[in-house]
Amino acid sequence: MSSDDRSERRGGGDRRRFQRRRKVCAFCLEKAKTIDYKDISMLRRYVTERGKIRSRRKTGTCAKHQRRLAVAIKRARHLALLPFTAEQIRRY
Repeated sequence: MSSDDRSERRGGGDRRRFQRRRKVCAFCLEKAKTIDYKDISMLRRYVTERGKIRSRRKTGTCAKHQRRLAVAIKRARHLALLPFTAEQIRRY
């Protein structure tokens, strides 16, 4: 087997790459001035089932709104509106 055979097997340059649509910040579209820490249903969309804050890559938020979102989630956690961890993890 030569090096030419190996490069062909790896999938040369003929493949078309799937291009994902860039996610747009939902807060910028709504022109939201503030992110309310009391809006639990909205905040839950940005928290995983284990209680972690989702990344910008997954949610599509811009840097400015991601920072404000993190502050709102942490504030809601501190006031016991959102859990710090998932219930399954807390039991053990």
